[in-house]
Amino acid sequence: MRIGISANALKFSGGLERYAMDLVRGFAHAGFDGRQKPAFFARKIDRALPESRLVEAHRIKVSFLPGKLRDAYFSWMLKRARKKAKVDVLIGCNRVEGSEIAICGGTHIGFLRATGRCKKRSDTRQIALERRQYAQAEVIVAHSDMMRDELRALYGIDEGKICVLYPPVGATRFLPVDDAQRVRLREQFGFGLDETVLLFPSSSHERKGLPLIEKALAGMDVVIAVVGRAPERRAPNVRYIGYAKNIEDAYRAADFTILASSYEPFGLVGIESVMCGTPVIFPASIGCGDAIADDAKHIFRSGDAADLHRVVEAAMRAPRDRVSGDAVRYDARIDAHAGALIELAREIVGKR
Repeated sequence: MRIGISANALKFSGGLERYAMDLVRGFAHAGFDGRQKPAFFARKIDRALPESRLVEAHRIKVSFLPGKLRDAYFSWMLKRARKKAKVDVLIGCNRVEGSEIAICGGTHIGFLRATGRCKKRSDTRQIALERRQYAQAEVIVAHSDMMRDELRALYGIDEGKICVLYPPVGATRFLPVDDAQRVRLREQFGFGLDETVLLFPSSSHERKGLPLIEKALAGMDVVIAVVGRAPERRAPNVRYIGYAKNIEDAYRAADFTILASSYEPFGLVGIESVMCGTPVIFPASIGCGDAIADDAKHIFRSGDAADLHRVVEAAMRAPRDRVSGDAVRYDARIDAHAGALIELAREIVGKR
């Protein structure tokens, strides 16, 4: 059985590009090498990455086209490329026609609805391609229960066609540390032992809800520690701690991780934080909430500054116990996720 993976790029990035990289590593660990080496189709391929040697890489060039035409052209060229590569089952991690397994890490209609953005002509084209992908797929893998619900309500997909598989996390990287090491990490990041630190990991502050957090927590005795892109303006209780390649240490040093996104189909930040022992303060609109135990999360009404203020106050009054290792409600190992996809692929091939 030859598996193919389609993604926008094979490189270190966020979202579904990071997920596609996880699949490459997971399939390699499962023994998919030699003649079974997966084919990987993308617009950009970083051949300096070791992951590029774990796949048969196929670059589909689209840069010569206007941006509005690139998705459709990539999808059209992919049909030829997968046939030439003799792919039996294609896993679509981007919007493409013909993928037997379509990965749903977010829907465009859901995004527009949650953000209140008016639909443009380019949005109409993206939604049409998305609908074709879902209609042609044999299985749609939803990365959260929220995505399953959007597929049913917004796209009319039958529930029997949807398989909910929460996305994987590098479990060996995101682990808790003992109290002594945590004290050292707090000193390293400049956090006082008597400060309540709310870690805000973001490179898109508007989308992740920093303005709402600043409004809700104005005057509160907390530190909002921004890691990622520097905020253009800072409220008195906002502290920028820079980019962190060792984001796991930032999680371990903080008291809570906080986001206020208007639309977050899953939110790996939440899983990573909890795996490091740090509870989360999240809106109900974040998809990973169902995958986190109740004692490791504090949920507020989306877009409601007053409710966020109330929830943060309650979280600060609660005992500050570190989160236990079983607070994540699924097997987040990359190998486990890749194994589940391999079984789905085998089932598809077996029905032919």
